[in-house]
Amino acid sequence: MTSGVVRRTPGAPAGRPERAARPPAVVGAGRPPWWLLVVAFAVTVGVTVDLLSRGVLERLDLEVSEVVSAWDLRNSPAYWPVWAVTQIGGRGTILIVLAALVGWLCLRERTLLPLVRVVTALALLTVVVYAFKFGTGRTAPAYPGSFFHRDGASYPSGHVANAVLMWGVARWQAVEYRLGPRVQRTLWWLAVVGPVATGIAMVSLDFHWVTDAVVGAAVGLLLLGVVHALDALVLSRWASARAGRPSA
Repeated sequence: MTSGVVRRTPGAPAGRPERAARPPAVVGAGRPPWWLLVVAFAVTVGVTVDLLSRGVLERLDLEVSEVVSAWDLRNSPAYWPVWAVTQIGGRGTILIVLAALVGWLCLRERTLLPLVRVVTALALLTVVVYAFKFGTGRTAPAYPGSFFHRDGASYPSGHVANAVLMWGVARWQAVEYRLGPRVQRTLWWLAVVGPVATGIAMVSLDFHWVTDAVVGAAVGLLLLGVVHALDALVLSRWASARAGRPSA
């Protein structure tokens, strides 16, 4: 924006200019717009209130579960392929990819900012999702005769929330630090299609109710917005200070 200033890669140490050969951004970084966060918040609150009041959405969940149970995918040859799709949102799967991605970026850029973002996202995800799970106590479809029970931990789907948030953070890093176009596009697909595929697979196997998946996606979006906000207000400023640069 101002002439005479050398542009540097985010998180890079002072005196280290941005490499001219860096690929361009071919997809967006994926920060959720404010209106989408408002929608996600409204969905989270509305669905939760409806379920706790045993409203229409619970009846919808029961109807869908009856259809899915009749498919009996758990006892069919399709079980393992569908289960593999659920692992797109599995924490282990995502952390393996993030460990490689973040490790490379931290070494290349000489900053801990990518790691701090991931750790912040994981901490928020764990606290918020498990607060919902234990607070509502909703049982999974396989639990007979009860839908809100002290041992329930189905609501919302942690796999779907994990897919939205953590693949979103991975895509953000790939775009911001200008990894190759193929990497950016791959992580875009995982961030956008991954949560949808995970949710459909979890419901198809009767592991989760439909509303578990929907609110899991909404919570993941809200947390992604929170991580972006924290990064703008605190994390990137901390990294700039650590690198000896002004935070503004």
